[in-house]
Amino acid sequence: MSPKKPLDDEDYPTTGHEWDGIREYDKPMPRWWLWTFYATVVWALGYALLYPAVPLFDRATPGMLGYSSREEVAAAIARAELANAPLDTRITSVALEEIGTDPDLARYARAGGGAIFRTYCSQCHGSGAAGAVGYPNLLDDDWLWGGGIEDIYLTIAHGIRDEDDFDSRFSEMPAFGEVLSRDEIAAVVAHLLKISDQTHDEALAGAGADIYLENCAACHGDGGAGDPTLGAPRLNDAIWLYGGDAETLTETVTYSRYGQMPPWIDRLSEADLRLVASYVHQLGGGQ
Repeated sequence: MSPKKPLDDEDYPTTGHEWDGIREYDKPMPRWWLWTFYATVVWALGYALLYPAVPLFDRATPGMLGYSSREEVAAAIARAELANAPLDTRITSVALEEIGTDPDLARYARAGGGAIFRTYCSQCHGSGAAGAVGYPNLLDDDWLWGGGIEDIYLTIAHGIRDEDDFDSRFSEMPAFGEVLSRDEIAAVVAHLLKISDQTHDEALAGAGADIYLENCAACHGDGGAGDPTLGAPRLNDAIWLYGGDAETLTETVTYSRYGQMPPWIDRLSEADLRLVASYVHQLGGGQ
């Protein structure tokens, strides 16, 4: 029996499509490709039966093996919590000031507190804690409510201006647009520019000094040094929460600001609160 002659292109049927003398042949797919394709179909069907795969209205099909990625993550978290339990017990039993002096607890606070910060705090304060407009920079030495580790812990636990937390920090700046005229506000702003060492109108700043003493000094101090016990920011440096240019200062004095921070005492454990407070304190600006 003579060997089978290979087929030439002319021996294959065409699809009937032809363009510029080029015909489209109707050649069968290679057998290895077809069997590979069939195998992937069988694999997909088997996977859909064995594992969660088909989305439903409020869940996916459970799969015959009963596998759950959520349960797997929960088990991994439980193992991590069990491994960290001795450190969590230690960190909740010592004074906050002692965490940084214990090498083991200090390392745990940097790692664990950093993870908590990136999960819950970085959305507002930034992944590097440098803050943004309206969200304080946690790396510098200006603290609205104090930069000691006890102060930081209290702020994190109870938040700022949260009406549902009795221990939350509260302060409120009046909207001086309802109290002062535009000219008086312009004079106060000129005074603020002067004490923060910015370009200013000297005569206007002189007039604004008296207005400042009558309306602002009670909270911010005669020289603008601020008062952490009141949450009154420092005004005589170059660090500004909302901006220190004349236009932004005019808006702040006229309409006031009322930033808020949620309390975390009901969302984080005592150990987690202490970890993130210690982490923030050691970033460089803690007092």
